[in-house]
Amino acid sequence: MKETDDLITLVDDQGNETLYEILFTFESDDYGKSYILLIPADSQPEEQVDVLAFSYDPDEGTANEAQLHDIENDDEWDMVEGVLDTFLNDEKLQ
Repeated sequence: MKETDDLITLVDDQGNETLYEILFTFESDDYGKSYILLIPADSQPEEQVDVLAFSYDPDEGTANEAQLHDIENDDEWDMVEGVLDTFLNDEKLQ
């Protein structure tokens, strides 16, 4: 992973690099984790895009620096989707 302010580069299993913009990060007391939500860096404001979500350990550094982990628990996914929905539907948060 490389970092530049609010941008992060993810490398897939085939070694392909894709640049993402950090949409936002948040912490969950229920799960004791921090989360990062990403959108493609080259997306347009009104364009529909897939949002990627990962958990990370803030003790490892900022979201840009820490190892990102896939979210595998359905209840955890539901919580992350709820936070994303709140973010997308509340103009004060954007």
